[in-house]
Amino acid sequence: MIKLVSPQTEEEFKQYFELRWRILRKPWNQALGSEQDNDEDNSYHLMAVCDNKTIAVARLQFIDNTTAQIRYMAVTREFEGQGIGRSMIDHMEAYALKNNINKIMLHARENAIGFYHKMGYTIEEKSYLLFNSIQHYKMTKNITPPTTAYPK
Repeated sequence: MIKLVSPQTEEEFKQYFELRWRILRKPWNQALGSEQDNDEDNSYHLMAVCDNKTIAVARLQFIDNTTAQIRYMAVTREFEGQGIGRSMIDHMEAYALKNNINKIMLHARENAIGFYHKMGYTIEEKSYLLFNSIQHYKMTKNITPPTTAYPK
């Protein structure tokens, strides 16, 4: 069974950051520690866990009173295509709404544009080239609370 949780303990954060580094930094020969930045403390961290193993991670960083940014999203290869990324995005959007956020932005790697597009995000512009090889695109989505339709 897969659970979405926010890491709380030192061990959970260790697993969270290790996965983030292993997927998003190690393949480009980046040092352990490069997967973290100065905004960890004002962000919401989320991870997917299966059989006590971290299988996906993401972070929701609060930019201002109405905007948040999804960063460091990664799913282990063996769990790709199983809806975990979608569940994590849905969870972070709901968390953002609870915190009065109505716009989410992100910088998607070129190979992830299709995934985010299916989730309702639109490309605003080509943004930056990470490690001189990974093109990113700024994408945004306005989010609103779900409406409940009542039968007449």
